[in-house]
Amino acid sequence: MSGTEYFVSGIDTGCGKTYATGRLASVLLKKGARVITSKLIQTGCHGISEDIERHRELMALPLLPQDRQGLTCPYVLKFPASPHLSASIEKIKVDIGLVRKAMEKLKETYEIVLCEGAGGLMVPLTRDYLTIEYIREHQLPLILVSSSKLGSINHTLLSLLACKAHQVHLHALLYNQWPNDDPLIASDSFEVIAAYVKRHHPKAHVWHTNRLDEV
Repeated sequence: MSGTEYFVSGIDTGCGKTYATGRLASVLLKKGARVITSKLIQTGCHGISEDIERHRELMALPLLPQDRQGLTCPYVLKFPASPHLSASIEKIKVDIGLVRKAMEKLKETYEIVLCEGAGGLMVPLTRDYLTIEYIREHQLPLILVSSSKLGSINHTLLSLLACKAHQVHLHALLYNQWPNDDPLIASDSFEVIAAYVKRHHPKAHVWHTNRLDEV
């Protein structure tokens, strides 16, 4: 029986997707789920994906055989930029079919696959193919990571509008509260974002990194 794949994207590059993905996987693992994380495309490093390494650290696991085989991150590109630019610099053509085969292989073993994207929803994977188009084409339930940084309300609501426009199913909004952010702004932003999700995406979950045991 094939597992379920969730796509983890964020409202911007620095919202904490990697931390949120690893934390969520850790909680699910402790609840007894067969869960693995993956990375759609990694830029800015070489060898094994540094985001996958961070996931395993948060999950209290060593690197897995699937990590060393490249199944959890089929493309690791050196230049720290959007995937389309990094691939162009290295003269690599990103084959989405190869990515899909890797994800399907993971789903043969694991009941939950959390696939972390690169940057936000509108990041180009190729010159003419956006991340949000990939999510829609493969009908992946989305976990959108927001944050407590100033400006996150605007970025989050714009991302949610993009989901509506592209008919992407929002499974959950995961609010990542940074420890050094202003607590008043963090609390208010969470309330505003949670209320918006409840009104416009009533079937979606709203999670908070400080209360992930409730997932």
